[in-house]
Amino acid sequence: MNDLQYYTEYFWQLPTLVKVVWFISGVLFVVILALIGYLKFLRSHLRGNEKILMKYQKEYEENLINYLYAGDDENEISEVQRALINKMKICVTDKFKRNIIMAHAIQKFYFETGLVNHALYKLKARKWDVIASGIKELTQFEVKEAHNEIVKYVKHPNREVRNEAQLYLVSLFQFKGLSFLDKLETPLSEWAQIQLLEILQKFDNQEIPNITPWLQSKNNSVVQFSLKLAKIYNQFDVKNILFKLLSHENKEIRIDTIQVLNYFQDTESKHFLKPNFINSSLEEQIEFFKLLETIADKEDEAFILENVAHHNFEIKLSVLKILKAINVEKFNEVKLEATDVQVVEIVKFIETN
Repeated sequence: MNDLQYYTEYFWQLPTLVKVVWFISGVLFVVILALIGYLKFLRSHLRGNEKILMKYQKEYEENLINYLYAGDDENEISEVQRALINKMKICVTDKFKRNIIMAHAIQKFYFETGLVNHALYKLKARKWDVIASGIKELTQFEVKEAHNEIVKYVKHPNREVRNEAQLYLVSLFQFKGLSFLDKLETPLSEWAQIQLLEILQKFDNQEIPNITPWLQSKNNSVVQFSLKLAKIYNQFDVKNILFKLLSHENKEIRIDTIQVLNYFQDTESKHFLKPNFINSSLEEQIEFFKLLETIADKEDEAFILENVAHHNFEIKLSVLKILKAINVEKFNEVKLEATDVQVVEIVKFIETN
């Protein structure tokens, strides 16, 4: 007891900084002990789950196979099958058991019963809809082993078959599955692009491949899809390629590129767009001014003033918004001198919003 009292008094006589260090050390020691205990519990819990997983996998595989062979000729669903269904219904209410059934047991059942061979056989059919259904089935059951067979159908004459093959590759191999874009010659429809992007966005922490070759593709739809990738995944390192695309022969690609640069709020892009502004299409001019709304500064004032009397309403609106943002005095001068009815109405709108 005397020792404890001695050490207690000694502790309180220590400098404040030393006491704080001792206190923090004590807290850290308790935290470390708690973490060690938690890790032991977690390890034990995972081992327990692994044993349960193996147990239920075996049980569900047996149930599924029994269900398959328990049918009779008189009823669509036999009494034995009905009993198995009722048993499985109870299991699927539990999330852990449901995941086992869906993620592993059914897939293993699909392989071991030979159903996978029926899907693979469909790939050799003459009818395009049979081929497409076979690819879709292999996608649903995540049969990665069919990769070499399915990749051949990326160039199939039928669009639906091509689409299913592309969805298979991206669903099962994520960004690596996009390698089919390297040599794609057929168009990638807007709907197909949306589907592929939806699949990719389900997966986190992926390593985004170098999209530069796709941005330089001769296939315009591949370029447009790559521009979507650049925007969604913030591929700022392809900026120099984007500048080159501003001169692309396809107008839609030029417009999409401006939109991506606007999303990036890239200030350099205006130096590429200003010189060719007059020769650009109206759609490109509108997109350029939307870009300027986010990046314009004082050095753009002369260019902005040149377009106050532009014939397009959207551009007039952008011009006056930008002018007010970079030079209020000049904006007020334009307001006082305005004779164009549209300009007067736009000025009123800007001032009240």
